[in-house]
Amino acid sequence: MRIPCFFLLCLLSSLSMASDWLLSLEGPRTQGSLLRGQVEKGVAVKLGDRAVRTSDAGFFVVGVGRDADLQQTLVLEKNDKQQQVSVTLEKREYAIQRIEGVPKRTVEPPPEAVLKRIRREVAEIKTARDTDSDLMAFLSDFQWPLTGRISGVYGSQRVYNGKPGRPHYGVDVARPTGTLVVAPADAVVTLVQQNNYYSGGTLIMDHGYGVSSTMIHLSEVLVKNGQTVKQGDPVAKVGASGRATGPHLDWRLNWFEVKLDPVTVVPPMKE
Repeated sequence: MRIPCFFLLCLLSSLSMASDWLLSLEGPRTQGSLLRGQVEKGVAVKLGDRAVRTSDAGFFVVGVGRDADLQQTLVLEKNDKQQQVSVTLEKREYAIQRIEGVPKRTVEPPPEAVLKRIRREVAEIKTARDTDSDLMAFLSDFQWPLTGRISGVYGSQRVYNGKPGRPHYGVDVARPTGTLVVAPADAVVTLVQQNNYYSGGTLIMDHGYGVSSTMIHLSEVLVKNGQTVKQGDPVAKVGASGRATGPHLDWRLNWFEVKLDPVTVVPPMKE
């Protein structure tokens, strides 16, 4: 695994006055972003009051959600001493679409028999995203798992008959059914669901320290639970399974339960 150049830098000038222990902190300072950093060896890290796993060399990762507070605090502790680093986030504006006159049956919850299935599938997804392995693939540069027309963006939301729906927590790339999808970074497969009620063909891959990729609406998953994959390996095929209106890849990024924008970890797309 190649460690990105930002981790080889000395103290960042913007952080040197804030902490003697924080060596680097990389990532967009916005809501929905993944922040990767390094502290001096032996320093414990918290995000607010939440303990953060730190490697022997001081590498760590945290995520901030769609509607996270704009003031976040990294708490660093060593030898009974403490330093606090304030991280100021930029507020994001999300696309909100208001739709009136939607038939009531389309916004009502499914029947109880279907809800039992949905609860089971959601629990399986949560378990996969709770994986806290010692993989460190999250430190590497990610790549797009698929290139094409962006048909959906992170954070967007529809309001049906005045009732807000769930925000969209992924980035959608529209391509024909059967188009190959590759691993955005090295990973271990933690979940394969071939026919999820909402997300259809579903694949979750663990990149380590709570960072995971989820691919949904797939027509076919090409890997198995527990399989190790390398960046760029084919892992699935585009589809329109589950609740999808057309063939596309919906790629989602998580830090444990925190839903992040995958666009924050990849370079601009080149088709």
